[in-house]
Amino acid sequence: MQTLTTADGLALHLQRWLADPAAGSVVGTVQIVHGLGEHIGRYAALARALNAAGWHVAGHDQRGHGRSGGARGTLAHPQALLHDLSAVIDHLRGAGRHVLLGHSLGGLVAARFVAESTGADADAERWSRDVDGLVLSSPALDAGLGAAQRALLALLSPIAPGLRLGNGLRPEWISRDPETVRAYIADPLVHDRITPRLVQFIVESGQVVRERAPHWRTPTLLMWAGADRCVAPAGSRAFAQAAPAGLLTAIEWPGLFHEIFNEPERETVVARLTDWLQRCGV
Repeated sequence: MQTLTTADGLALHLQRWLADPAAGSVVGTVQIVHGLGEHIGRYAALARALNAAGWHVAGHDQRGHGRSGGARGTLAHPQALLHDLSAVIDHLRGAGRHVLLGHSLGGLVAARFVAESTGADADAERWSRDVDGLVLSSPALDAGLGAAQRALLALLSPIAPGLRLGNGLRPEWISRDPETVRAYIADPLVHDRITPRLVQFIVESGQVVRERAPHWRTPTLLMWAGADRCVAPAGSRAFAQAAPAGLLTAIEWPGLFHEIFNEPERETVVARLTDWLQRCGV
């Protein structure tokens, strides 16, 4: 098992799927950033499809997830996930193009990371990096919190930022494929913990990404589930309306649930992804 140690001493689990150079030239690396409560190992099928298209694939279990260190669902500090992503990019980057692919929470983390090229966060000089492209899968650009949830967040954030709670997401919301749901429920590395500090990061980062959408600089493919109940599709729609048309390809998949790469229509979704990677020259 390969690991990378963070600046604050956590071991991040890394995973790679390498394309076969004998099958054709390797374009570069797609680095996957997984979603809330899951882990990078759930992306093996997508990785194999990208390998067949000429891409190496790699990723890490985010802190507090999977085989990585850290209490489940917690953050040491508000920008910990961004610092971690930067360290993993530095470790993985090699020859060829480097594309981030983030799903759900991972989509938000990747989008917030890329958004820094349009802003001036005082802390970002330590973690900001350029990438060649960005793919967002049902990103958590709008957590869809109701008034009661926002009030609870405002109450708990100052006094108990590390309090671990259930995330309220139901396994059957992730996919219409029963086997995907069964595997998710049986997976010992999946958890349902979240903390006020992580929720605060999600809310604030989503706002930053939406606000900076008009100034976007990175070629981006945004695909989201029209029937999503894990995150609010409105966040993706708002970003799609605001971002420069020349840099953004936006695709809504009506009727699909949250994990668009694990839906019965997965082959069509993956084909759109690989087509974009080829056509956009990233």
